[in-house]
Amino acid sequence: MALSPESMPEKPFDFRAPPPSPIASGRRSCVTNEDVLSEFLQHSLRVPDLVLPDKVFPRQNFIENPPKIDFQLLSSMESDSLSKILDSIARIGCFQLVNYGIEGECIRSALAAAAGIFQLPPEKRRAVTRSPPEKLYGFEEAHGEKEEEGEGKVSEEFVWCRGAGLKLEMEAIWPVGYSNFSEKMESLLCDIEKVAEEILMAIRQNLPPKTDYENDMKQGQGGIGSGCYVYKHSRNMSAEKCSGSLRYDVIRMLIRGFDYSHALCLHVCDGSSEFHVYSKKGWVSFCPDKDALVITVGDQTQALSGGQFKHVIGRPIYKGEEEDCISMAFLYSPPSTANTTKVDPQKGKNTISLSQQAIAAIVLTLVYHILVFVYNKF
Repeated sequence: MALSPESMPEKPFDFRAPPPSPIASGRRSCVTNEDVLSEFLQHSLRVPDLVLPDKVFPRQNFIENPPKIDFQLLSSMESDSLSKILDSIARIGCFQLVNYGIEGECIRSALAAAAGIFQLPPEKRRAVTRSPPEKLYGFEEAHGEKEEEGEGKVSEEFVWCRGAGLKLEMEAIWPVGYSNFSEKMESLLCDIEKVAEEILMAIRQNLPPKTDYENDMKQGQGGIGSGCYVYKHSRNMSAEKCSGSLRYDVIRMLIRGFDYSHALCLHVCDGSSEFHVYSKKGWVSFCPDKDALVITVGDQTQALSGGQFKHVIGRPIYKGEEEDCISMAFLYSPPSTANTTKVDPQKGKNTISLSQQAIAAIVLTLVYHILVFVYNKF
């Protein structure tokens, strides 16, 4: 008798585990496999050592001294001084100036007075530090890191300008000394501006007329027109610290440059052993002549020339000096770009003159009377 499906006994499902995987025949081969795997993972996951190239910073190239120009012969038509200037600022962005008519005593007096600024104690300096970044005058150390105890810093920096804010802050911490320093700086700056004005005028007169570049010239920030970076270079610095200072200068040049837009920078750096010129594309150095002003090109002159002249940053270097040295970098901006707003090339095209307004008023009046006449007539 056949059993119906309903009458068949139910069988439980079979949940048997799968057979075990084969095991290696010997313990020795298992260990070998683990070593191979470990070695593979170690080489695959290892982070490579980061080795920076030796030449992280631009290479320093020593060059022959840039031309030495006699300021008294600048306006002479028989002299080739101007052509030398134009060629030098197009190649390396700087030249040297001698016989510029500023008395040596005036310069030495300002340098001596500037030395007193860096003798102020740290607690007084903090009141006139360049913080926040919008503050364009006051103290700023060349290195943010602290130097070893008992040793001075490679260089220190103070930015001076004619602004009333700086005068008030400095007179609060150094009343008598700052008045004397500011008076000497004002006298020297007036002479520096006269020299810079003559040079810039000569450069402009020998450029082809390109009014668009005039409109592109950057305006002096902070409304001061001219300012001065005052540096104190410490004596007997080790080669390691000097190298660190140079690296800091290069980094600053690449990232920040000068805070003030300017046309020319006139460097008072008598006694410096080297002068470094930094640009976006290179770094050159030379040995400046004694008593010469080193003049570098600013961003405004580069814009004025349409990029023909090279905007650079200059820095004097003092090596093996027995005492601290002071140098100054005067940034000059002509009044036309420092105290006026930028000319809008579109401005004036849509301006309606007074004569045009008068004509428009007469035409509108006639139209009004014609409309009234037509309305009354019909």
